[in-house]
Amino acid sequence: MKLPNIFKKSKPQEEIKPQLTLEDVIAPSEIEVEFNHLRIDGRFFRTYFVSSYPRFVVPNWLEPLISFDHSLLISMFIYPSQSQGVLDELKRKIAEMEATIQTDFERGRAIDPAVEIALEDARVLQNQLVKGVERFFQFALYISVPAYSEEELHNTSKLIESTLASLSMVARQTTLQMEDGFKSTLPLGQDLLNLTHNMDTTSLATTFPFASSELTANEGIMYGINEHNDSLILFNRFSLENANSVVFGKSGGGKSYLIKLEALRSLMFGTEIIVIDPESEYLSLAQAVGGEFINFSASSPVKINPFDLSGEIASGESELGRKILSLTAFLRLVLGTLTATEGAILDRALKQTYSLKGITDDPKTQNRTPPLIEDLYKVLIGMEEPADMELAARL
Repeated sequence: MKLPNIFKKSKPQEEIKPQLTLEDVIAPSEIEVEFNHLRIDGRFFRTYFVSSYPRFVVPNWLEPLISFDHSLLISMFIYPSQSQGVLDELKRKIAEMEATIQTDFERGRAIDPAVEIALEDARVLQNQLVKGVERFFQFALYISVPAYSEEELHNTSKLIESTLASLSMVARQTTLQMEDGFKSTLPLGQDLLNLTHNMDTTSLATTFPFASSELTANEGIMYGINEHNDSLILFNRFSLENANSVVFGKSGGGKSYLIKLEALRSLMFGTEIIVIDPESEYLSLAQAVGGEFINFSASSPVKINPFDLSGEIASGESELGRKILSLTAFLRLVLGTLTATEGAILDRALKQTYSLKGITDDPKTQNRTPPLIEDLYKVLIGMEEPADMELAARL
């Protein structure tokens, strides 16, 4: 007997697996929001906002915070304000503070110095805004402290509070808003707290965080970014007593790129650059910047004369003596081992070679046309001694 279709056993449906998204992959496994901290997986975070700033600031005043000896998440939010609205608010505040001071004076009370200072600052800012010298901004500064334990979080938080206090800044925890505070310090560009402070253009410029006490100078070229605090590395090697440097690295590590970049940026400041390049690696760079490429080879018309003198006359100093010493050392490399007799012959021949060109120990004669190796060869031949002839043949 054939059973109706309604009694047929149906096949089990295939289980549908949910597709993971990028958010699912990078999201932490757990987040715990506490009263004064945040725990994400095994790490703890505590966020601060700056509620009070010093009255006077100088460039690089945030350097102790930027170079703090612990990893920090720091975010700054800058909101431009309309000058007219700020002027109206300043006018009202100035009127209130003047009324407060006048009332205290009439009643014989001591005038609050804080009100006097605030009134003075408000008047100065009002004049600068009217003249267009300054603009007005709202500025927010948030700091998140990461740690691997509650004890480390507590100790680092104390150090942060004392560091900010040394800068005359008051930092407060984002109590009951730790999640919003943490998100505000992430590189998302979202200010979920909106705890701002008034700041003019000059003061705002001093908060720029490109600062490092170890790797940044007041002048020079940019070499890169400090991986410890993400500040720019600015350095002028020629400002030091000794400007020498050496670069080590494995093959393909970027040594040539670093030197070429340094050369290009130094050219912008008028530095004269000479590259000794046996493999013509810098030829394209020299051509790109309009430099001169000088090729020294057997077929090249350009030659180096080791007898050349600088031609610069220094009072009381003879360059010829130093040149003969350097030529003797150079010719020892060219000719090989020299005996004491051969060394004496060579020294005498060098002096005679210069003398034939009218160059003596007198500095005034040392700007004349110098001799060539050919002239030294002729002098050795002219001595007509066996040892001299041997040196001439070797030369």
